[in-house]
Formats: sequence, C-alpha cells, structure tokens
Amino acid sequence: MKRFILFLVLLLSSVEPVLGTRIKDIASFDGVRDNQLVGYGLIVGLNGSGDSDQTKFPVQSLVNVLERMGVTVNRVDIKVKNVAAVMVTATLTPFAKQGATMDVLVSSLGDSTSLSGGTLLLAPLKGADGQVYAVAQGPVSTNAFSYGGQGASTSKNHPTAGRVPGGGLVERELPNVLADKSMLKLNLHQADFTTATRMTKAINDRFPSAPASNNDPGAVILIIPPEYQGKTVAFVAELERLEVTPDNSAKVVLNERTGTIVMGEKVRLSTVAVSHGNLTLYIKETPEVSQPSPFSNTGTTQVTPRTSIKVTEGGGGLAVVDAGANIGDVVRALNALGVTPRDLIGIMQAIKAAGALNAELIII
Repeated sequence: MKRFILFLVLLLSSVEPVLGTRIKDIASFDGVRDNQLVGYGLIVGLNGSGDSDQTKFPVQSLVNVLERMGVTVNRVDIKVKNVAAVMVTATLTPFAKQGATMDVLVSSLGDSTSLSGGTLLLAPLKGADGQVYAVAQGPVSTNAFSYGGQGASTSKNHPTAGRVPGGGLVERELPNVLADKSMLKLNLHQADFTTATRMTKAINDRFPSAPASNNDPGAVILIIPPEYQGKTVAFVAELERLEVTPDNSAKVVLNERTGTIVMGEKVRLSTVAVSHGNLTLYIKETPEVSQPSPFSNTGTTQVTPRTSIKVTEGGGGLAVVDAGANIGDVVRALNALGVTPRDLIGIMQAIKAAGALNAELIII
C-alpha cells in the first residue's frame, strides 16, 4: 500500500500543470488602441546626399521655411544638396499625456541617397481627423551608410529611412475612454468560442457581484462591480491578472519563400501513407576545339559539342502515419523519409489535398 501511494505521488508530481495566459495578453478593452500619426518634414545637414534639383518640392518647402523665419529668397536661386523631404510617421499610444515623448520614423520622399547625419526640422504630426496631436524634431539615426563614385558604390542596410529616438512630443491628449463608465467591453485578439467562454467563467468566478456575458466569440461584456465604482483603474488591473487557457484551431503555416513551416499543437492527421523521392538531373557541357596545326595553309577551327547527362534518383520510402497522430508523430514520420523543409511544404499540401490533414493550411 505504501509503495502504491509513493508511486501515485511521484506520478502526480511529474504531471506538468496547465499554465494559463493573462487576460491582458489575449484581449484588449474596446476603444483602447494605438493611433497612427503622419506628417511632412525636411531633413537638413546632409553631406551632399540630399534631394537633387529634379525634385522640386523640397526646395519649395525650404523657401517656405525661410520665409516664415523672415528670410525672403528667390526659389530659382536656391540649389542645395543637403536637404531632403521626408514623410514622418509615429504611433500615439493610448493614455499618452501632453509632453510625453515617442519615437518617430522618417522616410525619404525624393531621390535622396542617404539620410545619415541629418536633422529633422520641426514637423507637425496629424491624425486621421486632420488634427495635430504631436510634433517631431531631432537628429536622425539610420544605422546605415551609402558611399560611391561614378564607377562603383557601396551601402549598408537602408540609408533612406531612419528613426528619431524620442523626437516626437505629444501636444494633444486622446480622450479617456474608460472614465465614468459602468460597463466595459473586452475584445479578444483572436475570436474563439471556447476562449470567450473560459474568459467569461474566469471573470464571473472572480467578480460574482457583476457577472460578465458574451454574445459573440470576439468580445466579453463587463459590468464594473459596486465595490469598484469610481475605481476603474484598480478594477482593470485586477481583471488583467486573471489567467485563462486560450483555445486555438489547428493550423499549419507554410512560407514558401523561406521554407519555414509552423504547426500548431492540435494538428492531427488521418491514416495516410507518404512516399517521397528526389530526382536530380546533372547536365555538363564540355565543348572540344579542333584547329589546324601551326603554319598550315589549309584547315579551319572546329568546335565539337560534348554533353554529359547524369540522372540521380534518391531512395524514396513509404511512411505510414496512423489516424490521430499528433505533431510529434507527423514530424518523426516525415523526417524518416529524409525530407527538407521545402519538400515538406509540398508533402503537407498533398496530404491536405488528400483530405488527411485535419487542420487549416495557410500559405504565406
């Protein structure tokens, strides 16, 4: 009896607990979202790598800047190569306060060859509603270079796009969508009936005084409990710490460009037999040249083609995968055939066409 109890204790201790995922990692509150900002600006101080004279709008923009500073110039008289026009983009995070800083991205609009070493002049950043929410200015960091002459050139990374670390300054705050609300809505990052049901149950177990509900697999409706009225931040902080085990559908993702294959844990196969073999065709051209001997009066040079062909077929095998096989069984069975990742892409497509792959096949 003691041995049996000891064996049971060891068996239970060896079972790994199912770890859940925090609600804050799989869902977000309705209205709490990032906002895209965009603007137009000028980068100055470039070492001859700015826009050429064929690009008209950077010079016009420079003239406008100088006129706003009280300097009147003729556009025809300006010929510079150290100025580049750029589009400035940034992401305004929710609850960002006035005066907060953020990184901005700059991308060349004209034919500038490099933005390295330049400085972005003050540029307003607008939202989709046309309102200015931030301004950007500062030195540009590209982590790249581009040098060359008339005969050759060399470059590293992408010199016509860069970042201004901390160069954005928030000027207008977004409205607080959580203030003075008695009901909140959680949107799942991936809509799923099982995950939404589990999340609703976890919330109801923790806050029974204000039950949650869900009408669709993509959202959960919350009522702020009476003890948290006026303390929305504390309620959200407590809510986000709850753990839920998300459920996902079986998927196989194939990337034909890189040969990458990603399979979900719940991928299952019906009974199927797979055979794989490689056919290699090797063709080599070795022309033979025949020419007359030196100082001969007659004869011409002749070129006789010689082609050698070699065909090699790899030893394919037949692997049987039983019904209900999990991802480990699938990989072991296909590895037994000696397939490469790119070959595996074709095999998975064929298994799906045969109706034996019980998962969604996604090709990117």
